Amino acid sequence: MKAFFERLIRLRNPLFRFDESLTIAEILHFAFAQLVALLRGAKLLFRFRNPKRMMAGRGVRFSFLSRVTWGSYFKPGDFVYIAGAGKRGIRIGNNVGIGAFSRVIVATSLNHIGEFIAIGNNVGIGEYAYLGGAGGLSIGDDCIIGQYFSCHPENHFFKNPQELIRNQGVSREGISIGKNCWIGSKVTILDGVRIGDGCVIAAGAVVNKSFPPDSVIAGVPAQFLKRRGKITLFELMKLESELLQA
Repeated sequence: MKAFFERLIRLRNPLFRFDESLTIAEILHFAFAQLVALLRGAKLLFRFRNPKRMMAGRGVRFSFLSRVTWGSYFKPGDFVYIAGAGKRGIRIGNNVGIGAFSRVIVATSLNHIGEFIAIGNNVGIGEYAYLGGAGGLSIGDDCIIGQYFSCHPENHFFKNPQELIRNQGVSREGISIGKNCWIGSKVTILDGVRIGDGCVIAAGAVVNKSFPPDSVIAGVPAQFLKRRGKITLFELMKLESELLQA
């Protein structure tokens, strides 16, 4: 029975194996929970959408559902809220998990709707994340992201002290996160940032500038610590220059 359930789960995660310490009873409990999640996802059929084997947690909500697309085995956790009111909506790839109580929102105002949110394949995002898409947000394939992650692709103008900040308008440059990144818990990424493929960002970092591929980043504000693998200083400076010009 254990092998049977492993084969089913490997349709979503080819490398999955149950820990040897788990009992059959615990595995059956897990399997039942997954079945219930599949049935919750199937409710989207009543909204004329193909759930594509979605495994939905309790209380998952969508707004502007017509602007939201997803791939196979999408797994939104309990009370995830997904709002697709953007010019290009929300696009979610295959085998994506979004942790409980997270919010994925392209725009919070209908008088100036946002651009888009695009999440690649095989991305896992921890609980209590906030993903904004006002200026555009893209997350590449195979990223693993901890709890309380937040992205804010929008800035408020505040230069005029005689005028309310909320009335001075906003700028939107967008955020791009490359493939195969590991982002720790409580990381915040601000507007205009480009993160290259293969970067590692330490827990609690506030990222307000761009970094080239394979950078290890930490701090408030985030700073470059080292590079994964070998590279010369000249190559690093060249990569940073190219990234800033992109």
